[in-house]
Amino acid sequence: MVTALVGAAGLLLLAAGGAKVVDPSRTAGALAAVGLPVAPALVRAGAAAEAVLGAVVLAVGGRLPAALVAVSYLAFAGFVAVALRSGRPVGTCGCFGRPDTPPRWSHVAVDLALAAAGAGGAVAGVEALVDASPLAIVAAVALAAGAYAVLTRPASRA
Repeated sequence: MVTALVGAAGLLLLAAGGAKVVDPSRTAGALAAVGLPVAPALVRAGAAAEAVLGAVVLAVGGRLPAALVAVSYLAFAGFVAVALRSGRPVGTCGCFGRPDTPPRWSHVAVDLALAAAGAGGAVAGVEALVDASPLAIVAAVALAAGAYAVLTRPASRA
């Protein structure tokens, strides 16, 4: 089960990192909105590292990648919490390059759950998702899809 959870986190890292490599502007804007101006090129470099980590989790597995997943998702949770508490308007968290997906507390909860999965994988060890059982692979895809739906839910229209 830990492999499925860490695999889901890896799938999301790969998707989100890839989206930010293609268009880093929304993440750069979100960071600037909370007082952390970062050049799009730096966002793109971080996004590439995020995507590579996701790919390593999927193709290689292991304790170190799982630990890096935990650190990544803790950082994401921290950023979203800062954005929420800042009182500044942040139209999107920038995670998947989608407009109108503002940070929410549910986003923090998903990030913390994925950080916990990564920490569990760092302790227990995880196999590469590509080498996992079909059940683990299906579970990882389903968990990633559910998390993606929560993270990209559009802002409600009033």
